[in-house]
Amino acid sequence: MCRWLAYSGSPVLIEELLYKPTNSLVMQSKHAKMGVETTNGDGFGVGWYGSAPYPGLFHSTEPAWNDRNLRELSAQASAGRVFAHIRASTGSAVQQTNCHPFRHGRWLWMHNGLIRDFPTVKRDLVMAVDPTLFPLIEGATDSELFFFLALTFGLEQDPRAAVAAAVGLIEDVGRRHGIEQPLQMTVATTDGDTTWAFRYSSERQSRSLFHSTDIATLRAQYPENPLLHDLADNARLVVSEPLGDLRGAWREVPEATCVVVHGSGEDLFPFSPTAP
Repeated sequence: MCRWLAYSGSPVLIEELLYKPTNSLVMQSKHAKMGVETTNGDGFGVGWYGSAPYPGLFHSTEPAWNDRNLRELSAQASAGRVFAHIRASTGSAVQQTNCHPFRHGRWLWMHNGLIRDFPTVKRDLVMAVDPTLFPLIEGATDSELFFFLALTFGLEQDPRAAVAAAVGLIEDVGRRHGIEQPLQMTVATTDGDTTWAFRYSSERQSRSLFHSTDIATLRAQYPENPLLHDLADNARLVVSEPLGDLRGAWREVPEATCVVVHGSGEDLFPFSPTAP
């Protein structure tokens, strides 16, 4: 059903996130431990913020474990905010325009989950997208449409309220079509300065999501661990599943919660949809 990570902190080589950890995202593309599928081989994407006024994107329909260009790029490129996503399609085509993260201006978005019975509700949801945004939709996924609904409801001004409104609409439309549990999601979005991550599902049994604990505390607890010495104190990760098994390094994000990561800290807020 997909796996993803969102990193923020001092600049690191992208390969440090994608390849080096014991349970790295590339490892999860073949052997995910907590996903619906073990294999996530329907393409991948990386988004990062460099010197340009908008984030860079690299998408491929190759499985992440098999893409030489990803290995080359990640060994050279470094960034202080990185989104990475490995895809397991829920029905839409394997093509670059369907790979996450999706971009609009300075914003990135990625999603693990699905809008259930998407073909049934797609028309109603598409009609709710701001007409000025609609021509910018490039792919055919429920995830990208979800992004443009959030943009329509004001993502760039108030991400928590916008995602709550988009989720409320999706659930309302789904239930009007007789779909009992319309949405399953973990979502991450960022403007390059702050990351917002959401864990929610209509059935209240959401896909796994974790955030990292304080690096300085972990370094004091595990002074012999070399990986911790390569990370700055402000390093923060939100991930679909832990990148390693170091005790105390990861905390599960509670059900129906929004995590906001800004600077070296994070805040957790209750999350619930807003009815349309």
